[in-house]
Amino acid sequence: MVMDKQAQKHLFEGMMEQHKGILWKVARAYCPDEDDRQDLLQEMMIQIWQSVHKYNHQYKISTWLYRISLNVAISFYRKSAARAGKHAVLTEQLMEIPVEDKSEKERQLTLLEQFISELKEIDKALMLLYLEDKSHAEIADILGMSVSNVGTRIGRIKDKLKERFSQLKS
Repeated sequence: MVMDKQAQKHLFEGMMEQHKGILWKVARAYCPDEDDRQDLLQEMMIQIWQSVHKYNHQYKISTWLYRISLNVAISFYRKSAARAGKHAVLTEQLMEIPVEDKSEKERQLTLLEQFISELKEIDKALMLLYLEDKSHAEIADILGMSVSNVGTRIGRIKDKLKERFSQLKS
């Protein structure tokens, strides 16, 4: 389908207005640093804008956006990881002084986010989508893998995360 610039602009703006949370969640999962997160969000929007004319209306917009966002985030993460290996930077997380009045649930959520952020890129994407209540079929479609592979990998990741939590208790 050939789309003129005005139709592209309208579709893009509608996507961003309705589904901006997808981009934010992906960026937050891959970039703990606010400046890097803003760069990643900008890169995601550029890639979506450049691809909006290719959008096939047979597919859900959210699936299409997750696919682009995760691919951009994984590439961005790999570049950042290579760059970070050359420079030692104090992150806010390292300098943060723990606050004692956090509820146990908040503390566990913070730990879960930390553990997920330490996963490999594809495993991080799997857990992000899983925690968004996406079906295994939707996750498989977004990440380009089989449904059975999605189920197997999610099971393994959940076991890893449970093990990390149990190590804290002992």
